[in-house]
Amino acid sequence: MSSSAIALEATPVAAITTRKAPTVIREPQWVKWLLITVGLGWFAALLLLPLATVFIQALSPGLAFFWHAISEPDALSALGLTALVTLCAVPLNLLFGIAAAWAIARFRFPGRQLLITIIDLPFSVSPVIAGLMLVLLFGSRGWFGDWLSEHDIKVIFATPGIILATTFITVPFVVRELLPQMEARGPEEEEAAIMLGASGLQMFWRVTLPGIRWSLMYGLLLCTARAVGEFGAVSVVSGHIRGQTNTLPLHIEILYNEYQTGAAFAVASLLALFGIFTLLGETLLARLRGQPTKSH
Repeated sequence: MSSSAIALEATPVAAITTRKAPTVIREPQWVKWLLITVGLGWFAALLLLPLATVFIQALSPGLAFFWHAISEPDALSALGLTALVTLCAVPLNLLFGIAAAWAIARFRFPGRQLLITIIDLPFSVSPVIAGLMLVLLFGSRGWFGDWLSEHDIKVIFATPGIILATTFITVPFVVRELLPQMEARGPEEEEAAIMLGASGLQMFWRVTLPGIRWSLMYGLLLCTARAVGEFGAVSVVSGHIRGQTNTLPLHIEILYNEYQTGAAFAVASLLALFGIFTLLGETLLARLRGQPTKSH
């Protein structure tokens, strides 16, 4: 008989049954309500109050003024350019994000850690610096400036430069949402599908994609929100040409600098509404992600 069993037999039954449960330390009620009050007050002061101010200032001149501010030609041009840039940058980051996350999660290769660092570069570099880097590369005096001029290709102070800047700034969002999910799942299911005769495309659509769909949608949502609201890098490469290279954030800045405060807040309310819908979309995705999968 082992020593642990002998010690257990030697222990009185009363000592075992009367052993006390660990004491749970509870904070006083006033501490709980104080923390809740501070949290809600901070949330209201930094988020709710500025958001409410935007809508109040936008609607205070009247609905007719609001409609005119968001439907005049420069505002519509800025809205259209913002939509175009977003529709170009988000799919590019979708393709790159899936490829990069797959490569990092499934393979070990020289430069893997360097690739992860480069993907995180837009998080650590100021957007203004990112815009300046693009100017140094594609500007008239940049590295590729002479070649672009010879072929009559305009990147800086044109739509392609805005798309490049927005794409660079939004690179990490899809990758950073997919990578933890793909590393946690592991390659076992994909390897089993290949061994059972599935092609690479069939494996992706029927095994990989269903497993990462929630992370993919969440990453696309964040990427879209950042693309719509990007200001710093776009401001450097756009040239602020009214009606041509102004996105919504740049159009708001111009209106505000020209003391057209009401119009600036009216256009800003569109971005605020998009931000609210983004938060609602994140909440919906979080709830759907937490629901158990129904078996068929």
